[in-house]
Amino acid sequence: MFYVVNVSDIQAVFEGNFLLKYADDSYLIIPAVNVDSRSTELSHIANWAKHNNLKLNLAKSQEIIFVDRKRKEKVSEPIEISQLQRVKVMKILEVTITNGVLKSPHIQSVIASCAQVLYALRVLRAHCLCSSALQTIYQYVVTAKLCYTSSA
Repeated sequence: MFYVVNVSDIQAVFEGNFLLKYADDSYLIIPAVNVDSRSTELSHIANWAKHNNLKLNLAKSQEIIFVDRKRKEKVSEPIEISQLQRVKVMKILEVTITNGVLKSPHIQSVIASCAQVLYALRVLRAHCLCSSALQTIYQYVVTAKLCYTSSA
Protein backbone atom coordinates (compact mmCIF):
# COMPACT_ATOMS: atom_id res chain seq x y z
CA MET A 1 0.00 0.00 0.00
CA PHE A 2 2.86 2.34 0.86
CA TYR A 3 4.42 1.83 -2.58
CA VAL A 4 1.15 2.66 -4.38
CA VAL A 5 0.80 5.95 -2.49
CA ASN A 6 4.50 6.71 -2.83
CA VAL A 7 4.70 6.08 -6.58
CA SER A 8 1.78 8.36 -7.44
CA ASP A 9 4.04 11.42 -7.80
CA ILE A 10 6.58 10.08 -10.32
CA GLN A 11 6.15 11.07 -13.95
CA ALA A 12 8.18 10.64 -17.15
CA VAL A 13 10.66 13.44 -17.84
CA PHE A 14 10.22 13.78 -21.60
CA GLU A 15 6.97 14.54 -23.39
CA GLY A 16 5.75 11.52 -25.30
CA ASN A 17 7.22 9.04 -22.80
CA PHE A 18 4.80 7.29 -20.47
CA LEU A 19 5.28 5.84 -17.01
CA LEU A 20 2.56 3.32 -16.26
CA LYS A 21 2.12 1.99 -12.73
CA TYR A 22 0.13 -0.97 -11.54
CA ALA A 23 0.38 -2.21 -7.94
CA ASP A 24 4.13 -2.65 -7.40
CA ASP A 25 5.06 -2.77 -11.10
CA SER A 26 6.07 0.19 -13.22
CA TYR A 27 6.49 0.35 -16.98
CA LEU A 28 8.35 3.08 -18.82
CA ILE A 29 7.22 3.32 -22.44
CA ILE A 30 9.44 5.31 -24.77
CA PRO A 31 8.53 5.74 -28.44
CA ALA A 32 11.23 5.50 -31.12
CA VAL A 33 11.40 9.29 -31.52
CA ASN A 34 12.53 9.59 -27.88
CA VAL A 35 14.93 6.63 -27.85
CA ASP A 36 17.81 8.88 -26.75
CA SER A 37 15.94 9.72 -23.53
CA ARG A 38 16.22 6.19 -22.08
CA SER A 39 19.25 6.84 -19.86
CA THR A 40 17.85 10.14 -18.59
CA GLU A 41 14.50 8.53 -17.77
CA LEU A 42 16.19 5.65 -15.90
CA SER A 43 18.38 8.10 -13.97
CA HIS A 44 15.28 10.11 -13.07
CA ILE A 45 13.56 6.97 -11.77
CA ALA A 46 16.67 5.91 -9.81
CA ASN A 47 16.95 9.40 -8.25
CA TRP A 48 13.24 9.42 -7.42
CA ALA A 49 13.60 5.99 -5.78
CA LYS A 50 16.61 7.11 -3.74
CA HIS A 51 14.78 10.28 -2.64
CA ASN A 52 11.83 8.11 -1.53
CA ASN A 53 14.01 5.63 0.35
CA LEU A 54 13.61 2.96 -2.34
CA LYS A 55 16.03 1.39 -4.82
CA LEU A 56 15.66 0.77 -8.53
CA ASN A 57 16.61 -2.87 -8.98
CA LEU A 58 18.16 -3.01 -12.46
CA ALA A 59 18.65 -6.77 -12.07
CA LYS A 60 14.84 -7.10 -12.20
CA SER A 61 14.44 -4.46 -14.90
CA GLN A 62 14.10 -5.37 -18.56
CA GLU A 63 14.01 -3.57 -21.88
CA ILE A 64 12.01 -4.75 -24.87
CA ILE A 65 12.18 -3.10 -28.28
CA PHE A 66 9.14 -3.63 -30.45
CA VAL A 67 9.99 -4.31 -34.07
CA ASP A 68 7.68 -3.86 -37.06
CA ARG A 69 8.53 -6.92 -39.14
CA LYS A 70 6.60 -5.55 -42.15
CA ARG A 71 8.75 -2.42 -42.40
CA LYS A 72 10.73 -2.36 -45.62
CA GLU A 73 13.73 -0.48 -44.24
CA LYS A 74 15.69 -1.94 -41.37
CA VAL A 75 16.03 0.25 -38.29
CA SER A 76 19.05 -0.26 -36.09
CA GLU A 77 18.40 -0.96 -32.44
CA PRO A 78 19.69 1.54 -29.89
CA ILE A 79 22.84 0.83 -27.89
CA GLU A 80 22.19 -1.35 -24.87
CA ILE A 81 22.19 0.24 -21.44
CA SER A 82 24.57 -1.49 -19.05
CA GLN A 83 22.92 -3.54 -16.30
CA LEU A 84 19.58 -3.46 -18.17
CA GLN A 85 18.65 -6.78 -19.70
CA ARG A 86 17.24 -6.59 -23.24
CA VAL A 87 14.65 -9.28 -23.93
CA LYS A 88 12.52 -10.43 -26.84
CA VAL A 89 9.71 -11.79 -24.62
CA MET A 90 8.30 -10.15 -21.49
CA LYS A 91 5.45 -10.97 -19.16
CA ILE A 92 3.36 -7.93 -18.19
CA LEU A 93 0.51 -8.56 -15.74
CA GLU A 94 0.48 -12.25 -16.72
CA VAL A 95 0.32 -11.41 -20.44
CA THR A 96 3.22 -12.64 -22.56
CA ILE A 97 4.40 -9.88 -24.91
CA THR A 98 6.96 -10.38 -27.70
CA ASN A 99 9.03 -7.78 -29.48
CA GLY A 100 7.22 -8.65 -32.72
CA VAL A 101 3.85 -8.31 -30.96
CA LEU A 102 3.01 -11.95 -31.68
CA LYS A 103 0.04 -13.52 -29.91
CA SER A 104 1.16 -17.14 -30.07
CA PRO A 105 3.53 -17.15 -27.03
CA HIS A 106 0.75 -15.77 -24.81
CA ILE A 107 -1.77 -18.26 -26.17
CA GLN A 108 0.67 -21.15 -25.65
CA SER A 109 1.27 -19.99 -22.07
CA VAL A 110 -2.47 -19.84 -21.34
CA ILE A 111 -3.08 -23.27 -22.87
CA ALA A 112 -0.24 -24.80 -20.83
CA SER A 113 -1.61 -23.24 -17.65
CA CYS A 114 -5.13 -24.52 -18.41
CA ALA A 115 -3.75 -27.99 -19.12
CA GLN A 116 -2.16 -28.02 -15.65
CA VAL A 117 -5.48 -27.06 -14.07
CA LEU A 118 -7.34 -29.74 -16.05
CA TYR A 119 -4.81 -32.35 -14.90
CA ALA A 120 -5.34 -31.25 -11.29
CA LEU A 121 -9.11 -31.51 -11.76
CA ARG A 122 -8.72 -35.02 -13.18
CA VAL A 123 -6.71 -36.01 -10.10
CA LEU A 124 -9.35 -34.45 -7.82
CA ARG A 125 -12.13 -36.29 -9.67
CA ALA A 126 -10.34 -39.57 -9.01
CA HIS A 127 -10.40 -38.73 -5.30
CA CYS A 128 -14.19 -38.38 -5.22
CA LEU A 129 -14.63 -34.61 -5.58
CA CYS A 130 -18.22 -34.13 -6.73
CA SER A 131 -18.84 -33.03 -10.31
CA SER A 132 -20.57 -29.77 -9.31
CA ALA A 133 -17.46 -28.73 -7.36
CA LEU A 134 -15.26 -29.66 -10.33
CA GLN A 135 -17.45 -27.57 -12.65
CA THR A 136 -17.27 -24.62 -10.26
CA ILE A 137 -13.47 -24.83 -10.10
CA TYR A 138 -13.32 -25.13 -13.89
CA GLN A 139 -15.53 -22.07 -14.34
CA TYR A 140 -13.59 -19.91 -11.93
CA VAL A 141 -10.10 -20.96 -12.96
CA VAL A 142 -9.99 -22.13 -16.57
CA THR A 143 -12.69 -19.82 -17.94
CA ALA A 144 -11.04 -16.86 -16.21
CA LYS A 145 -7.66 -17.76 -17.70
CA LEU A 146 -9.17 -18.05 -21.18
CA CYS A 147 -11.09 -14.78 -20.92
CA TYR A 148 -8.32 -12.71 -19.28
CA THR A 149 -7.03 -10.22 -21.89
CA SER A 150 -9.26 -11.70 -24.60
CA SER A 151 -10.51 -8.22 -25.46
CA ALA A 152 -6.93 -7.04 -26.02
